[in-house]
Amino acid sequence: MIASDSIPTVGSFSDDAEHIKSAGETARAGTYRLLALLLGNAPSAEVLNVVSKLSPPGDTTIEGSIRKLAMLADSVTPAAIEREYHNLFVGLGEGELIPYGSYYLSGFLHEKPLARLRADLRELGVERDDQFKEPEDGIASLCETMSGLIAGDFGTPAKLSVQKDFFTRHLGSWGTQFFTDLQCAESANFYRPVGELGATFLQVETEAFSIES
Repeated sequence: MIASDSIPTVGSFSDDAEHIKSAGETARAGTYRLLALLLGNAPSAEVLNVVSKLSPPGDTTIEGSIRKLAMLADSVTPAAIEREYHNLFVGLGEGELIPYGSYYLSGFLHEKPLARLRADLRELGVERDDQFKEPEDGIASLCETMSGLIAGDFGTPAKLSVQKDFFTRHLGSWGTQFFTDLQCAESANFYRPVGELGATFLQVETEAFSIES
């Protein structure tokens, strides 16, 4: 279960050199956590209240997306968000988007990408919650896993090489396309800046991992 009481995100910290490395990792984990929180379920009034208070100081695309989210969270109702979430991801049989890696990579659910992910999760010691019924290759689950690897939720924080390998194998290959689709989805209102945030953030991650040796 993702805690909603504190969601540090990229842009939430000062440039104090003494803290910049740990702050940067905390911000990365927080941004993944924010995405997971918003995509795992329709956000509750409590979550919307937390998001409405996010106020990153910079003027990057990521920070601009977070400010848009904060403004919308302050004005939208939980009922409206629930309808939007349903139309986007649930619908009659399936929503406007199908937010699973297997579907994006193979065109079908429960395919080889999910089997590879489950094998990698076992190797990392990440256990499936028995109460969680969705496939593990959902976009929210993958964002939560990345957050956990960075923050050390599964033990000690994962080495950058481990983060890179997991990201490349299971999220970077399709996540940006999903978030781009979310930006363009007909039903998206609150979720349009979520798509913008996700697409930009994953691009930053891709570029950063590309220079990691």
